[in-house]
Amino acid sequence: MMHKKIIYMFVACMSLLPLNPFSAAYGQEADPSKDTTKDSSKDEKKDTKEKTPSSEEITVYGQHSKMLVGNSVISSKVMNDLNLNTLDDAANILPGVNVATTGNSRNERMLYVRGFSRLQVPLLLDGIRVYLPYDNRLDFGRFVTPDIAEIQISKGYASVIDGPDGMGGMINLVTRKPKKPLEAEARGNVNLGNGGGYNAFNSFGYLGTKQEKWYAQVSFDDNNVGHTDLSSKFTPTVSQGKGKRLLSGSEDWRINTKIGITPNDTDEYVLSYTRQEGKKNAPLSTVDPPSLQKIWNWPTWDIDSLSFMSNTQLTDSLILKFRIYRNTFDNLLRSFDNITQTTQSLKKAFNSHYYDVAYGGDVRLTWDVSSRDVMNFAFYGRLDEHNEHTQSFPGGYTQPNQESIEESYSIAADNTYDLLPSLKLTVGGSYDWRILDQAQGFSSDTNKIISYPTRNRGAFNEQARLAWTIDPKTNAYVSFSDRVRFPSLFERFSTRFGGAVSNPGLKPERAQNYEIGMSHNWDKVKVAGAVFYSHIEDAIVAIPMVYEGVSITQNRNVSHGNYVGFELSTEIDLLSNLLIGGNYTYIHREMTDPTNANFRPTDVPKNKAFVYALWKPIKKLQIMPSVDIASNRWTTDSYGIDYYKTGHYVNLATSVMYQLTEQWQISAGAKNLLDQNYQLAMGYPEMGRNFFIKARFVY
Repeated sequence: MMHKKIIYMFVACMSLLPLNPFSAAYGQEADPSKDTTKDSSKDEKKDTKEKTPSSEEITVYGQHSKMLVGNSVISSKVMNDLNLNTLDDAANILPGVNVATTGNSRNERMLYVRGFSRLQVPLLLDGIRVYLPYDNRLDFGRFVTPDIAEIQISKGYASVIDGPDGMGGMINLVTRKPKKPLEAEARGNVNLGNGGGYNAFNSFGYLGTKQEKWYAQVSFDDNNVGHTDLSSKFTPTVSQGKGKRLLSGSEDWRINTKIGITPNDTDEYVLSYTRQEGKKNAPLSTVDPPSLQKIWNWPTWDIDSLSFMSNTQLTDSLILKFRIYRNTFDNLLRSFDNITQTTQSLKKAFNSHYYDVAYGGDVRLTWDVSSRDVMNFAFYGRLDEHNEHTQSFPGGYTQPNQESIEESYSIAADNTYDLLPSLKLTVGGSYDWRILDQAQGFSSDTNKIISYPTRNRGAFNEQARLAWTIDPKTNAYVSFSDRVRFPSLFERFSTRFGGAVSNPGLKPERAQNYEIGMSHNWDKVKVAGAVFYSHIEDAIVAIPMVYEGVSITQNRNVSHGNYVGFELSTEIDLLSNLLIGGNYTYIHREMTDPTNANFRPTDVPKNKAFVYALWKPIKKLQIMPSVDIASNRWTTDSYGIDYYKTGHYVNLATSVMYQLTEQWQISAGAKNLLDQNYQLAMGYPEMGRNFFIKARFVY
C-alpha cells in the first residue's frame, strides 16, 4: 500500500502547481468576537451559493432568517451563553436534530438529523471527514465545543460537492480563526450536582494573531467529568443506587493549531493540526442484574488530524481549491470481571485495540461561466487502514494483528443557474465508489488470520434545488436528493464475538429526500419552516439465522421505510431588551423488518421543541431561560429484542450572565431544573438537576 500513499501525495502536490495559495473565502469562518444579540449568530447561508463556500465550511442550504438560534447553524456565542460544551448538547437545540444514546455497554451519545443516524450523516471538522474506518460509531459527547466558531448542519439536502455519504445530511465543525492583531480568551467552568457537590469542570484557552500577510492561532480545551448525578426521583435498583451515577466519569482534551499565509486579498495557505485524547467509563444498565452487566472502559480514545488547505484564484472566473490530510485513531477497549475494574480473569474479559490511519485529499474547481451561471467540480480520495488485535482471557492470549484496507472515491459536479434574477436552479450529481483491497479477521477455532472475500461497490447520486427570492424578506425553495451511504467494515465483517457472520456483498443504503421550505422576516418577527419526506431503500438490518448449528445474525439489505415531518422556527423581538424564540419538529418514521413483526425505529421522538428567551434588564446583565421538550421514543432492552417507550421529558434550564468589564464575564445557571427522572435509552437515565458557574476572559 506504500505506492498508493505516494500516489495520493503526488496528486496533492500536482494540485499546488499554480501556487497562488488559498483564497481567503476558502478559509472564512464565523467571527467569535461578535457578542451582541443582533449579530451574535452568523446568518445562515442563503438558498443558493451566492459566494464560494470556504474550505472549512459546507454549503448549508437553509433560510436566511437572522435568528439567534437558527435553522442550520449554531454560533459560538449561543454555545457559550447556554453552556453547551459538547457537540451533542449544542446540536440538540436545532429543529430537526435530536440527541440520543446507544445505551448498552458502549453508552455513546448520538445525533439524529431528521431521523437519520450518525452512520448516515457524516461528521466533518473544518470540512474534513472525521471517520472511524472500522465501524464509524462516533461518540458525539466526546467532541468539545469551546474552540468551535460555528456548527453547520445540512439536513436532508447535502451538496454532493461537499463529499460522499451524505445520505441524510452533514454536520461540520468550523474551528476558530483570528480576526485581530491579538486575540485571547480563557474560560473556566465548574459543574455541580443535584446537592451542589462537584461533578465536572471545563477549561479553555485561546491565543491568536492576524497580521497583514499571515495569521496563527492555538487553542486548548479540557472537559473533565468526575461523575454525574441522577435525579433525586430515581428509584434505586440492584445495579444502581441513588445519587452518583456509577462509572460515569470521562475526560477529553483537545489542542488545535492553525497557521495561514495570506499573500494577497484572494489567496491563502493554511496548515492545521488537531489532536484529541480521551478516556471514559461506561455506566451500567440500571435494569439488568449485576451478573449480566458488561464492565467496559476506554483508557484510550485518541484522534488527530494534520491537514493542508489551499485556494488558488486562477483567473477572474476560476478558483482551484485543494486539501490534503492525514488522520489517525488509536483506541483501546477493556472489559473487566466486575465493577472494581481490577481483574480480568473471566471469559467476558478482554483488551481490544484498534489503530487506524487515513490519507486523503480533494480537489475542487469553481467556474463562473457567466454572471448567471456557476459550475463546481470536485474529486475526493481517501485510503483507510484499519488494524486491530484482541487479548482474551482467562488465558491472556493475544491475537496477531488483523489489517483491513479500503479506498474511497467520489467525483461530483453541480451547476447553479439564475433562471430569473429571483429564481435559482441548482442541479448536481456524483458517483461514489469503494475498493476493498483487504479485509482480515481472526478465527478463535484455529487461532489463524481469516482473509474475507472482497467486494467493490459504486453508486450514483443526484439532486436538484430551486430557490425563489420572492422579495427581500421572503424566500422559498423546493429540493430533491437521492444519496447513498456505504456500509462500514464492521457491518460487513464483524462477528460480534461469535454472535454474527460476515456479509461481504452488503450493498449501500439509499434515501430519496424531498423538501419544501419558506421563510419571512417582518423585522420584529421572523418565521421559517420546512416540510420534508424521505424514502429509505436497502436499509441494513441484522437478520437472525442459524450458522453451523449456532444462532447468530447477519446484516442484510432488507429493510425500507419512510420519514415524514415538518419544522417550524420563529423569533420575536417583544421589547428592545427582550427576545423570545423557539422551534418545533414533528417527524413520523415507519421502517419494516421482514424478520421481526415487532420492529420499531428507535431513538427519535415524534415531537420535539426548544423554546428560549433573552432578556437584558440592564445593560450588563443577560438572563436566558430555555426549555427542551420531547415526546416519548422507542427504545430496546440490552439484547435488542423487546421494545419500550421511554416517556416524555421537559428539561427546563436557565443561564445568567454579567459583564463585569469589557474583558471579564461571569455566568451561572442550571439544567433540568424540574429534576426529572427521564431516559433516552432503556436503563440509562439522564442527569438530574445540575448547576454551573463560569468565568470568561476575552481580549
